[in-house]
Amino acid sequence: MGPDMATPTPHYVIRGGMEGRERLRVLARVMTPTTDQLFDRVGIPPTARCLDVGCGGGDVTVALAGRARDGTVVGIDLDETKLGLARAEAAAAHVGNVRFQVQDVMDRMPDGDRFDVVYTRFLLTHLPDPATALANLRERLAPGGVLIVEDIDCTGHFCTPASPTFRRYVELYTEVAEHRDCDPNIGPRLPGLLRGAGFERIDAHVVQPAGISGEVKLIAPITLEAIADAVLAARLADPDELATMVDELYALAGDDVTFMSIPRLVQAWGYAPPAPA
Repeated sequence: MGPDMATPTPHYVIRGGMEGRERLRVLARVMTPTTDQLFDRVGIPPTARCLDVGCGGGDVTVALAGRARDGTVVGIDLDETKLGLARAEAAAAHVGNVRFQVQDVMDRMPDGDRFDVVYTRFLLTHLPDPATALANLRERLAPGGVLIVEDIDCTGHFCTPASPTFRRYVELYTEVAEHRDCDPNIGPRLPGLLRGAGFERIDAHVVQPAGISGEVKLIAPITLEAIADAVLAARLADPDELATMVDELYALAGDDVTFMSIPRLVQAWGYAPPAPA
């Protein structure tokens, strides 16, 4: 999804590289059921040409390749470390209809093949100018092609019984994203952003993985670990506070009482206009 924090960008708040890949692996397992349902709802033709934008370690890229079994899938990202891992994992799984390349969604996309399906998850929330990104993606769609977007709304992030540490974690995530001119609550804006970018037949759905046990409860502590560099750089907390918070969030994740969610998710999709008759 983003670059390695060893070479940080001005806006992306979550650590990349190898450590970031492991976080994305957990997140992908948590998200697989709802993303699969989204693909079922929209429909991915077996011959589709697909583009996975901000593909990270390629979990969804490979899933798309399985659906577009007679088509092709391209995954793009800024993080070459994750892309290298994605290439190796796809090869080991004998997935032959995918390729991965470094590309910035904020750059105008190069001329070339158009895609029937463009997908992105947890990317627009990290961009100060998501409208330009959507305009760029619109240019990559074939006439009548579909853009599918999943993104977060942190205002719906919950933990019961209430935890001051969890509440502070959500505050820090929100503050550090806003400090970098990004929107941690972009989810409800997605239909309007798609409309503004010229998409048609727009639809949306809301989902929210949550649980009393399982990996869904690990998302909070591993995300706090992943944003620690950005939090410290913004001077929003000190190392001791972060270390204590991480330990407490792992304890909540490991108990059999706390009911915890990831942020509320908006799934939105829209279609490029058809070719002129």
